[in-house]
Amino acid sequence: MSNRDVVFTNVTVVQLLRQSCPDGSFLFLYRVVSHFLPFLLSLLPTVTRPPPPPPAPHVQPVKTLPEQPPPPPSKMTSTAPELLVGINGFGRIGRLVLRACIEKGVRVVAVNDPFIDPEYMVYMFKYDSTHGRYKGSVEHRNGQLVVDNHEINVYQCKDPKEIPWKSVGCPYVVESTGVYLSLEAASAHILAGAQRVVISAPSPDAPMLVMGVNEKEYNPSSMNIVSNASCTTNCLAPLAKVIHERFGIIEGLMTTVHSYTATQKTVDGPSKKDWRGGRGAHQNIIPASTGAASAVGKVIPELKGKLTGMAFRVPTADVSVVDLTCRLAQAAPYSAIKEAVKAAAKGPMAGILSYTEDQVVSTDFIGDPHSSIFDARAGIALNDNFVKLVSWYDNEYGYSNRVVDLLRYMFSRDK
Repeated sequence: MSNRDVVFTNVTVVQLLRQSCPDGSFLFLYRVVSHFLPFLLSLLPTVTRPPPPPPAPHVQPVKTLPEQPPPPPSKMTSTAPELLVGINGFGRIGRLVLRACIEKGVRVVAVNDPFIDPEYMVYMFKYDSTHGRYKGSVEHRNGQLVVDNHEINVYQCKDPKEIPWKSVGCPYVVESTGVYLSLEAASAHILAGAQRVVISAPSPDAPMLVMGVNEKEYNPSSMNIVSNASCTTNCLAPLAKVIHERFGIIEGLMTTVHSYTATQKTVDGPSKKDWRGGRGAHQNIIPASTGAASAVGKVIPELKGKLTGMAFRVPTADVSVVDLTCRLAQAAPYSAIKEAVKAAAKGPMAGILSYTEDQVVSTDFIGDPHSSIFDARAGIALNDNFVKLVSWYDNEYGYSNRVVDLLRYMFSRDK
């Protein structure tokens, strides 16, 4: 029965009950029906409304996280080739080359020195009277030198041919003993398994490369042994290159005022080849010979035979200074020379040549990584064609940085 039928039936019953009976029995019937009406209505089918649907559950809005960039590739899984270096000779330059390698991210895998054991290496590397204490961790562990938790194999071979460069995986070697300077002598490292050797001193016959000057002459197919020249040549050559290319150098004389080195005597002692060189280094200014100026002709062929020079060894532990006095082919005021050097220091020779107008002295350059720092206030000019130019250099630390830079350059060309 539909809702409409139920409503119609209820209305009909009420209407019938309200009709008056002719015999006056309406009241009786009304009472009877009123009494039984709830029962009668209960017999009708009940229509119920469907229950309302349950309320929808409350759903928290989903927060969208910002898109994260992909993680960088792991260095441990990188397949890029790595420059691996060995050092033969753990003296002043050898130890500072190791420091420079660490600072430049170059991995040193082995050090050879027949006179220094691993425990003593820790002490010598950690403490330095000139350049200060090494700021990282240094220890010896299982016969190895461990620097910043990086293990370096240590050998004490007297003959370079016996150093296991090949087995330790060391293709690039720094020869810093000051002994194996010729191609023949340095080739012992090649026989031991090295592929490239950089001699940290002038060589009588190895190709000479100076960063910022002629490093592009490196030929991977024919140069497996090269010389990084001397610290003084590394100071003079960049300056001479800038001046010669801009103004032309007719001729020149160089003097280097050079700090004493380990080859000198602390007190007077025998020195058959150089009598003056045997005098006490802390007590004297000692005139000495140097091939640094003439070596510039090897890296800048246009200046061959146009430069020569000498040295004064002085009682300072580190930092030296070059005085280049030269005649210019093109007349130029000193201000123009300063501008030319300044532009080169900011441009093509950045990191090699630096420029300063500060009132500086030698100790201000301890730890300076540049090859040559031009002192604009120290130079003078007699006229526009005859000038004296002054440039400083840390003969230990600056030079060691160039050794590492040359290794990196050769590695980039060898790939």
